[in-house]
Amino acid sequence: MRHLGLTLCAAAIAATALSACNKPANAPPADTGAASTPTAAPAAMTDDEKKASLAKLPAPYNAADLDNGESKFALCSTCHTTQQGGPNMTGPNLYGVFGRKAATLAGFTYSDALKAAGWTWDAAHLDTWITDPKVAAPGTKMTFAGLKDPKDRTDVIAYVMIRTGFKP
Repeated sequence: MRHLGLTLCAAAIAATALSACNKPANAPPADTGAASTPTAAPAAMTDDEKKASLAKLPAPYNAADLDNGESKFALCSTCHTTQQGGPNMTGPNLYGVFGRKAATLAGFTYSDALKAAGWTWDAAHLDTWITDPKVAAPGTKMTFAGLKDPKDRTDVIAYVMIRTGFKP
């Protein structure tokens, strides 16, 4: 009986993680537009590197908790990569996202809703997006439920800024 309980718990956790990506079980693989060679995970930053990186960001992101941002971004990393040249997955690679018009990364198939959004990614748009993508762009393919805590969103945005080559 205990084995069944653990199996069901593991299955529920896996289903929850995958549901954030909106990839049906019978869906064809995403058009990655990148080589299938995996990219290395980003190197862990020292405390001094974190402080120096944060100091370059605009307020309020310069006071963010990068450890919390990285922890919360783990939900995003099931569908997105942040490394330069990293592959698209269920979601697009995020390197260079700040300053890029929404739905324009070559090699990724976006929803019509996001193509029609017309905005350029900046911290304010990313904040709105990760609060609730379905409200930000009704009809989006992204099923992520969102981060409701403003502090978590600030921390994630700071983390993404640092990991994706943000230039102030």
